[in-house]
Amino acid sequence: MLGKPLAPEPALLLLNELGDDRCDLEPGHRQLLVVESDASLARAIMRLGRERGFKVLAALGADAGMALASEFRPDAIVVDSELSGSDGLALLEYLKTDVDKRHIPVGVIADADRRLPVLRAGARASLEKPVTPEMLTEMVDDLVTFVERGPRRLLIVDDDEVERNSLLELLGGSDVEVTAVASSEEAIAELEGPVFDCLVLDLKLPQMTGFALLEKVKTDARFRDLPVIVHTGKDLTRREETRLTKYAESIVLKTVDAPDRLLNETALFLHRRPSRLGSEQQRMIEDLYHAEAVFGGRRVLIVDDDVRNVFALTSALEARGMEVLYAENGVEGLETLAKEPDIDLVLMDVMMPGLDGYDTTRAIRSQPQFEHLPIIALTAKAMKGDREKSIAAGMSDYIAKPVDIEQLLALTRVWLQR
Repeated sequence: MLGKPLAPEPALLLLNELGDDRCDLEPGHRQLLVVESDASLARAIMRLGRERGFKVLAALGADAGMALASEFRPDAIVVDSELSGSDGLALLEYLKTDVDKRHIPVGVIADADRRLPVLRAGARASLEKPVTPEMLTEMVDDLVTFVERGPRRLLIVDDDEVERNSLLELLGGSDVEVTAVASSEEAIAELEGPVFDCLVLDLKLPQMTGFALLEKVKTDARFRDLPVIVHTGKDLTRREETRLTKYAESIVLKTVDAPDRLLNETALFLHRRPSRLGSEQQRMIEDLYHAEAVFGGRRVLIVDDDVRNVFALTSALEARGMEVLYAENGVEGLETLAKEPDIDLVLMDVMMPGLDGYDTTRAIRSQPQFEHLPIIALTAKAMKGDREKSIAAGMSDYIAKPVDIEQLLALTRVWLQR
């Protein structure tokens, strides 16, 4: 989560502190929304937009900016990450988690340490402070060009021909030109041609690996802001995932729900309008949003002394928008719950040294405020009687290790919806 979610306030539409063009709009007008707390900087961006034929909407705060975005649905947005009254990243989050607005390209003015979170949230570009007139001109020109350009361009790199053809069918459409190649070398040649808007990359490639290609692309200034989605069936180690997250905007593992997630991620980074998607594509994204909405912002405590297991579970849960806390034994688990009572669900390893999962769960259930807290047991072996023993100790449900992530997510979804 980038910031605290906001809610549009219609009354804020009455404010027009910068003298924008909201009263002079006609059908067919291109619209640029500027959300910037520095009035002089806002006016400079407004001037650039008008010089390029846009009608300009403007707000000095995130709340007013969101109200304008909801009312007018602009073609492009420039927002500062630091706004008076509210964090501008909350506005970006609102835009990129709303199915009807997520296609709008957003340029964000942000400090260098916020660049990656901004891009991973779906921004078109991130402009690092302090900004210069030349930098502002470049950002506005990029947004204008992107809005006026035709179909988006997607590059797929996968050496499996069957997989490539499947992805072409899944991700293509009248609004997207898809190029699919089988090697890193072919990908590099394609990148030297017309600009691509997104790259989907498998890691298992002949000769130059996907890891090497990703590093080569992202260390080239020309492709610094090119969104890269790693799409792989490889079991990633902690070191490999850390290496990937240094450069990739998103990682989609080839699991049961991978097609839905990959379609959703590419639609986000390509800024595809929902109306331009095929009916089946729209249904897939809507179903995914409905299924995953239950995870967003929920807090999960993992109590487990197996670091590898914790890493795998954390990666899967955080990818669904959940906040994960960790305790390596039962005592730490109880201490964490005492400090963080608003936990939504606990994943409890049953075999831990000292206070095991059964006794930890009994201690949790002895506290009235945790009487209905969902606790899912994790055990290394599916031994006869384990489920009954877990339930008797007060656990809500049971899953055996090695954990099947899809099964765990299904189980988690059930308990969070209760």
